[in-house]
Amino acid sequence: MEGYQWCYAHRPDLAEQRRRNAEKGGRAGGRGRGGASEVEQVRGEIRGVLSGVLGLTIHRSVAAVLFQGFNVLLKAHEVERRQREQDEIIERVEALEARRDEAGYRGWRNHR
Repeated sequence: MEGYQWCYAHRPDLAEQRRRNAEKGGRAGGRGRGGASEVEQVRGEIRGVLSGVLGLTIHRSVAAVLFQGFNVLLKAHEVERRQREQDEIIERVEALEARRDEAGYRGWRNHR
């Protein structure tokens, strides 16, 4: 990039812009990543099992086992969501600490 020491991916003055762009991309999702659509799919399957039980095409003992499986899937989805949130928080804290260190801040006791 003419006139700059670093490219877009490494320019320190564009770090915040890169972070915002990455955050938007992470929320948008992608083809290989499960998310709300996976939860919607499970909901649809749950409704199908309920209809089957009410319509007497699925035995209630089979439905009970299916619901246990649905609960496991939904719990796994929740654990993944929490892990993503925790990873994002860690990245934000690390970025704030790096900015603090770059600014030379030494703590409130030494700050005059």
